[in-house]
Amino acid sequence: MVRLDEDSKRALSQAAELRQISVSDYVRTVTVAQAKREVLAAQSQSIALCPDEQLAFWQALQEPVRLTASQKRLGALMRGRK
Repeated sequence: MVRLDEDSKRALSQAAELRQISVSDYVRTVTVAQAKREVLAAQSQSIALCPDEQLAFWQALQEPVRLTASQKRLGALMRGRK
């Protein structure tokens, strides 16, 4: 069902070995738990982000806004200027 490159396969094997379970059991345990969290978040209309995603989101919010030419024209129009 899912094709993986060698690095991904190796990472899954190492993680499964750390838990002393099969790769299939590891994938099932991790993916089902994550899928349930995502469904629950969607149902509660909340956003669930992992730490890396949280950082990327925060950094994106810190970036200065770059208005397009159309947005600048609209802003001027709304302020009563041409």
